[in-house]
Amino acid sequence: MRTILVIDDERPTLQMFELYLGAYGYRVLVAASGEEGLAVFDAETPSIVLTDIKMPGMDGLEVLEAIKARRPETEVIVITGHGDTDLALAALGLRATDFIDKPIRRETLEAALGRAGGRLDMVESAGTYGDVAAAREGDIGVIHIRGSLTGETEPFLTRALREMDEARAILFAFTPNASINGAGLDILLTMTEDCLASGRRAAVFGLADNFVRVLDRLGVTDKAPQFADRDKALAYLADRPAGS
Repeated sequence: MRTILVIDDERPTLQMFELYLGAYGYRVLVAASGEEGLAVFDAETPSIVLTDIKMPGMDGLEVLEAIKARRPETEVIVITGHGDTDLALAALGLRATDFIDKPIRRETLEAALGRAGGRLDMVESAGTYGDVAAAREGDIGVIHIRGSLTGETEPFLTRALREMDEARAILFAFTPNASINGAGLDILLTMTEDCLASGRRAAVFGLADNFVRVLDRLGVTDKAPQFADRDKALAYLADRPAGS
């Protein structure tokens, strides 16, 4: 049973999370302020933290920064206002592993927790927070990204891209549990720009919709379109109609 800490200054929200997450098999800890949340975190070291950003006193960004300083591998999911991409970017820059918008929808929360669980499973089974592998699909280079794309991943991503020097186009293919933080976003932006500078098309496949929204904001998808369908991504990179 995994332990999850929920930090929110609204008591009804905490009660809702206790009932809902408990029914899903989590051991649920709650805190009604950032300061209380850090005290609970220090005592219990939960593997997942779900925190609202806008709280009186210590806000969610301060909580996030403090938790990552204490235990970088903790999965921290922040709750932002509806469509607040600036706050989402700020949280990812502080190494949040995911974010969800208010009002919270059940399917969105379940998806974020599923991704967090998948990354934790990866750590437990393989001892790593993320990995990168390169493969060829004809003359297209596919860079497979599992787990978390962070600053620590950059050497491996650089090596994988170098292995694909002869490929005419590059697909950055993320697995369903993938996360990308602020440093990872910068790396992806730089690498898509490098692809274009070398005359190669680039595309992104597999990232969750909330991360795609951030890629849009940063202009990554202007350089490397995002696809939900792998075959369509490969067709775009091959400059041919999908399905042909």
